Amino acid sequence: MAESGGQKVVEDELCCMPWISSVGLLQNFYLRTFVGTWNVGGKTPNNDLNLNDWLRTDHFDSPSDVYVLGFQEIVPLNAGNVLGPGDSGMARKWLSLVHAALNPDPDDDEARISSSDDLISSLGDNFSSLRSSSCSSEEEGFNSLGPSSSTSTSPIHEHLAQQHKYRLAASKQMVGIFLCVWVRQGLYGHISRTKISCVGTGLMGCLGNKGSVSISMTLDETTFCFVCTHLASGEKRGDAVRRNSDVAEILKRTRFSNSCKPEQILDHDNIIWLGDLNYRLASICCNTYELLERQDWQALMEKDQLRVEQKADGGVFKGWEEGDISFAPTYKYLTNSDKYYAATNSYQDKPRPRRTPAWCDRILWKGEGIKQMCYERSETRFSDHRPVYSLFSVHLAPHSNSDCQ
Repeated sequence: MAESGGQKVVEDELCCMPWISSVGLLQNFYLRTFVGTWNVGGKTPNNDLNLNDWLRTDHFDSPSDVYVLGFQEIVPLNAGNVLGPGDSGMARKWLSLVHAALNPDPDDDEARISSSDDLISSLGDNFSSLRSSSCSSEEEGFNSLGPSSSTSTSPIHEHLAQQHKYRLAASKQMVGIFLCVWVRQGLYGHISRTKISCVGTGLMGCLGNKGSVSISMTLDETTFCFVCTHLASGEKRGDAVRRNSDVAEILKRTRFSNSCKPEQILDHDNIIWLGDLNYRLASICCNTYELLERQDWQALMEKDQLRVEQKADGGVFKGWEEGDISFAPTYKYLTNSDKYYAATNSYQDKPRPRRTPAWCDRILWKGEGIKQMCYERSETRFSDHRPVYSLFSVHLAPHSNSDCQ
């Protein structure tokens, strides 16, 4: 997609900030944090699936320090996957692809994929222990790729030639929801108190076909919470209420520790909420598709249920921030097509429910130290959703909301 003039100005400003230059104390620096969300529709990716259009590894002037990537529907949401013991195969597959994209081997693409597969296989029991389809769970102190690396005094941005430029700091799967956090090699040893909490809000109000996976971690003295969600679907009357109820349950039931703060989502210094939030366009009228054709996103956003919820007194997302949306709705597309699945007619003698295009895939945040630098979507046609990504600068302040010292 073409960059807007505003985005270029923001990126110029971003390049002038005092980014982390050493692995000593990280206070009063800015962390480049890339956040992406993608509903992959239960499809199995090939080894050669190119993630660069989404992860933008060669797009920005400077590489990111942290990648926070949330997936929805990494497995089909059928009864076997929802009620069964769980399948980590797809999570391993996506980890392998992400690792290959973040740590490219320019000399040999085939060796790159093979190396990534070997790395993911090496996770073994550590990775398996993080699989869960239950309503809630918690793992504390987990570092997916082994013990913390030794401290180095060389600049972080000079670690590009190391074998693993980015390391997996934490990951968690709950049925189809999968969240993983990758950090630069030099930052890995500064992460502590990693905790994970899952909340199921799907069938019977507790199963994991819908819900959240949240990762809490501390980077030196600054606390972070990343919340990946897949909320209730549908655009019938009352479906938005169910989504709001899901959010309220996630905020209420997510618990990281009973011993010290941050114990709940809102206790953290910086919070990023991402995922397929499934909010649709309210009050659909005859000019909706005309507005789509004209790309009048501002007029359409006035009908967006999430924006309405953000402005409502007592709304579940009241006080949360989201950047301006200047891209087309991300859902629902025909397979391998740029055409929306918007018709109400039958297909192969089967009725097709209405799927009005909507911005289902979103990234929101809370925190005084967070500044959004860009908010875009990717154009990959792999699923019926388009991936969304955002780049943030996050101020690492000396004060923390953690009372664990």
